[in-house]
Amino acid sequence: MRLLMLLFTAALLWGCSTDIEDYRATAGGFKLEQFFVGKLDAHGMVQDMSGKVTRRFVVTMQGRLEGQTIILEEDFVFDDGEKQRRVWQLEPKENGRWLGRADDILGVAEGQLEGFALRWRYDMRLKVDGSEVDVAFDDWLYLIDENTLLNKSDINKFGITVGQVTLVIRRLRD
Repeated sequence: MRLLMLLFTAALLWGCSTDIEDYRATAGGFKLEQFFVGKLDAHGMVQDMSGKVTRRFVVTMQGRLEGQTIILEEDFVFDDGEKQRRVWQLEPKENGRWLGRADDILGVAEGQLEGFALRWRYDMRLKVDGSEVDVAFDDWLYLIDENTLLNKSDINKFGITVGQVTLVIRRLRD
């Protein structure tokens, strides 16, 4: 009986999960090439699977266009003083699709843009306690207004959510 209830609950939750198509008809079209070009900053946190905040961080970003490709340079500073740098190359494809590449991304990040929302999925090599761990990210980015983006990410290992990242990104005035 317990197994049956667990399966029913999982099916119910899975059936109620959000799909990027849910945002197709929403107002406030999100254009990556407008939002991510220029200076930005972000403030965020990482939570473990119990919801405990394990790290806080700030990010300074600089984006530019090279043809249709967005080059987005991100410089992270964590609350323990650790610094990281990631440089994304984001390429538009047909029908709101985007592809992304960066040095610590395994393969290619795939994104789908609909209305005010963007969903990114990618595998990443994370440094954790002196070793490297391959995880899968499921990122949801929501355009709140023309200068504010909310990013919520699930970090998954073997199909289980092991952490979350929440981040607010702001466009800065030049």
